[in-house]
Amino acid sequence: MAALWIAHVTVTDAEAYGKYAVLAGPAIAEHGGEFLARGGRFVQLEGKERPRNVVAKFPSLEAAVACYNSDAYQAALSHAKDASERELMVVETD
Repeated sequence: MAALWIAHVTVTDAEAYGKYAVLAGPAIAEHGGEFLARGGRFVQLEGKERPRNVVAKFPSLEAAVACYNSDAYQAALSHAKDASERELMVVETD
């Protein structure tokens, strides 16, 4: 069953976050992830608004979690941790 990786982000340091973005894309692709949305228009209907929203589709929940825990993604994430406020979840699709 496929899974969606959903991130809601407020970037606080654009330069450092840019380094994250350059490294994160290949790490996500390496685990079968493909971006469905990256920073496009949105309407916040409930909850805390974050100006950047990202959705990537993975072949499975396990593949998405393996991506997150991979050395390549963790190296990318090291640039985002102090450069953003974010929430990230993985949700299985029906």
